[in-house]
Amino acid sequence: MFKKLEQVEKRFEDLERKLQDPTIGPNDIRLFSKEHADLRELVDTYRQFRQAEHDLMASKELLNDSDAEMRAFAKEEATRLELEIESLTKALNVLLLPKDPNDEKNVVLEVRAGAGGDEAALFAFEMYRMYQRYAEKRGWKLEVLSTNSTGLGGLKEITTLISGDRVFSRLKNEGGVHRVQRVPDTETQGRVHTSTVTVAVLPEAEEVEVNINPNELRIDVMRSGGSGGQSVNTTDSAVRITHLPTNTVVVCQDEKSQHKNKDKAMKILRARLLSAEQEKAHAAESAARRSMVGTGDRSERIRTYNFPQSRCTDHRIGLTVHNLPDIMQGDLDGVVEALIAYTQAELLKNSSSVL
Repeated sequence: MFKKLEQVEKRFEDLERKLQDPTIGPNDIRLFSKEHADLRELVDTYRQFRQAEHDLMASKELLNDSDAEMRAFAKEEATRLELEIESLTKALNVLLLPKDPNDEKNVVLEVRAGAGGDEAALFAFEMYRMYQRYAEKRGWKLEVLSTNSTGLGGLKEITTLISGDRVFSRLKNEGGVHRVQRVPDTETQGRVHTSTVTVAVLPEAEEVEVNINPNELRIDVMRSGGSGGQSVNTTDSAVRITHLPTNTVVVCQDEKSQHKNKDKAMKILRARLLSAEQEKAHAAESAARRSMVGTGDRSERIRTYNFPQSRCTDHRIGLTVHNLPDIMQGDLDGVVEALIAYTQAELLKNSSSVL
């Protein structure tokens, strides 16, 4: 394993030399810069590890010093360095785990009302707002691609594109059925109702990643339905794209421009087709779109939001927190990071590459 780390460090240094070469072209600069950035954290951690080991050896040599004060200092320093080395070893093990190729990508996030009628639609809107606020907190950009509202302040479904730094790496565990337990505003007897919302998290697909034959698309234009501005319902601006081989259908009608609706629909279609391809290729270990969405039945859930108890429970890792109002305001880092830590621990259990 240390041989591998040495090879990574040599590659990192080689990239630094190449990036200083004035003769390399823009395309090489882009590729080398990305690889250099990808390796930096691993190399920096490895160098800290080596330095800590060197310092520990020096401290241990001082444990036999004739000066009692120096021996006490060396013992204290050796204890500190042993803890630092243990921490750095764990960090290196995590950094050496196989990388998810989608982690750096932007995300197409789909939120849909499941079981529960109007209450599910209202919670779908609140879930969308939760992710919108989380995106704002992390400095990400959120663009609405498609919406289908109920007219009562709820959402049948909404599709957004979230762009920023490592968005998929932090949101990929959000896919699945989310269950809400609370007393709806329309409930006169104070009974707690259970509803569900489904979330799908799809890595944004570049055109080069998904080969879509234009001849395999049926594109229909129509007048937009639902509430909207004056011109929304009076022009043929809505677009429905059907991918004939897979019967995947995407409808976009939020924009007044047919061209903009088509562009957004193609973004959603590419993301869905890429996710389906990846799911097929990694059926054994991948939790992609179909497994995320499920049927929306109340018995299926990855997380429960219990409003009477102000409790949020993630059933996959047995995590329960009692700050539900904060979570609904986009304070998701605690849950997100607990899921990442759990996933890393599971990968380490199955990894032979342990220092």
